[in-house]
Amino acid sequence: MLRVYFTTEDLARVRVASGPDYLWEISNSVQTLQRRDGSRVFGAWRRWAGPRLSGSCRLLPPLLPPYGNSPDFLTPTHGDCATLQAAVETLVRTPRPRLRTDLTRVAASRRLPGWTESLAGGDGEALRRLGGALHTYHLEALAPFWPRIHAHIDADRIVRLHSLLDGGTDGLLAGLGPQLGWKPPVLEVDYPVDHQLRLDGRGITLQPSFFCWPTPVTLADGELPPVLVYPMDHAMDWTRPARPDRRDDDALGALIGHTRAAVLKAVRTGSSTIELARLLAVTHPAISQHMKVLRGAGLVTTVRRAGRSFHVATAEGRALVRSCERGGS
Repeated sequence: MLRVYFTTEDLARVRVASGPDYLWEISNSVQTLQRRDGSRVFGAWRRWAGPRLSGSCRLLPPLLPPYGNSPDFLTPTHGDCATLQAAVETLVRTPRPRLRTDLTRVAASRRLPGWTESLAGGDGEALRRLGGALHTYHLEALAPFWPRIHAHIDADRIVRLHSLLDGGTDGLLAGLGPQLGWKPPVLEVDYPVDHQLRLDGRGITLQPSFFCWPTPVTLADGELPPVLVYPMDHAMDWTRPARPDRRDDDALGALIGHTRAAVLKAVRTGSSTIELARLLAVTHPAISQHMKVLRGAGLVTTVRRAGRSFHVATAEGRALVRSCERGGS
């Protein structure tokens, strides 16, 4: 069990991350790739990704096993991490004491390969090799799905916003999922070991992660800026074949229509099927049919939360609405 202790000041400093964190998604997905559970969500992706990985990616599993500790420096909390390139550059600049501390802690519970000794010493070549492996892994295993990963996290953020608007910070923390229980002033989290995190006025970043599985995760060093990475809901068809060069022409052809355009505009900030039906004065089955077409065109993502379907426009969907609005002005 992980227990996160909040002060009054911390409750005013809770934030939800603005999007996916490249290195958390890499770290969590490397671990998830090695597991056998969660096949309903990740089975198809595992079968697709595993055979495609280059040899350099073999550097990652020893540092990111399916169970147990991993080094905190693989998911930096300082520096520019807005892009994959920036995040990897931040990691490569990790100070030697942090490298040594993290790898010594991990080595106390399992045997690490010999090359990690050079990494612990801050060897530039070892750090560059690790950075290259992270780039390659992302390109081969995650990049084809990155727009969908981003859309799912956008959807989760909007769900959290609704929780915050309806119930304040208490509602936000109480609604994070079945693995987390908010018992003010403590957030109790399903965790493989007993661990305590005292925020002491620093606040905390809540980071939704597409590949976090099956329980939330945090950094081992409680002195680092606090972050709680938590699992999120997935559309079951998220691994459907991507169309990198064009959209489904039939889906886009079916998109034209005033009602469907109104639906797409309405879900820019997220909405449930019930809310859409009420707003647009159409039936629930009609909304479901419109959503099927919009999802087929890659313009909407649908997730389920507390038994309800929640729909959010993707970046492409929002861009299409903006383009149409500019064209009509």
